[in-house]
Amino acid sequence: MRRLFSFPDPVNETSARVVAAGVVVMAVTFLVFREGWLLVPLVYGFAARVLTGPTLSPLGQLATRVVTPRLPGPHRLVPGPPKRFAQGVGLVVSSSAALAWLIGAPVVSTVLLVGLIVAASLESVFALCLGCMVHQRVFGCDECDDLSDRFAARATN
Repeated sequence: MRRLFSFPDPVNETSARVVAAGVVVMAVTFLVFREGWLLVPLVYGFAARVLTGPTLSPLGQLATRVVTPRLPGPHRLVPGPPKRFAQGVGLVVSSSAALAWLIGAPVVSTVLLVGLIVAASLESVFALCLGCMVHQRVFGCDECDDLSDRFAARATN
């Protein structure tokens, strides 16, 4: 049982970005079709990733076992706790959006999901994890990168 609730440290950043892209697709799908049941896999995925990393998350399994191995490397490893914190924030936001939808507040649900889409898009496209940034500010992280170093390295490539 200990392995089930372990969270890998470090985390493959490419897999995290693939998962974020999946979150964007799921949230946009909900906003297009406006079917409440579409929020269930979104909320479940965040809960599964918070509790077990990719182990019980279908999207996490797809990212780590299917998509990432087929992408050209090298793949960068990043600290796990900030990513887990970011997944926790995603769980709170997606659960709140689902609850808002259930109680008949579709505007609140939409606003929350648009925020989630923005954050997941930044992670997916630019490897800019807002939850990780908050984690670093609040809890500190000796292993976390300075973002200015990361942007400087990308500018030279």
